[in-house]
Amino acid sequence: MGLSELIGEVIPLAIMAMALGMDAFSLGLGMGMLRLRLKQVFYIGITIGFFHVIMPLLGIVLGRYISYHFSGIATYIGGFLLLILGLQMVISSFKSENDTFVTPIGFGLIVFALTVSLDSFSVGLSLGIFGARTAVTIMLFGFFSMVLTWAGLLLGRKVQTWLGSYGEALGGSILFAFGLKLLLPI
Repeated sequence: MGLSELIGEVIPLAIMAMALGMDAFSLGLGMGMLRLRLKQVFYIGITIGFFHVIMPLLGIVLGRYISYHFSGIATYIGGFLLLILGLQMVISSFKSENDTFVTPIGFGLIVFALTVSLDSFSVGLSLGIFGARTAVTIMLFGFFSMVLTWAGLLLGRKVQTWLGSYGEALGGSILFAFGLKLLLPI
């Protein structure tokens, strides 16, 4: 595989990783209003980044299994999953309640990180169906979610909470567009 092919694969994966990280960014904005210490911000970002490595890895492994056994419909399954996930993210971004808000300390941090990273499992499932490079995918997902979480937490003190919902809506729109691209190849 040449450098241009690798770059052609990394760019869409980086865009997907940023789209998934927007969910963590928007939740970090809200959580940043708790005025967390920098040590807490650091641990929250690391934990969310870790979960954004583990969850898509599990999804990729399952996706490859599905692709192997159901290769005829695997592309449609992956595209449909991205459509559903993107649409769900857009819809949830406009809800006003904070049902998923958990205190980011101890077990609450684990629950929070798991909740934020569930969408990366679904995307990992889709990417496993298409045979994406595992190491590149999970490293990009982990890196972008960690950095965007840190950015959200740090900016949370300075911005209004409405920006968070728009960030999540943008991320959902990007995933929805990738789902359409897979279902309707141009």
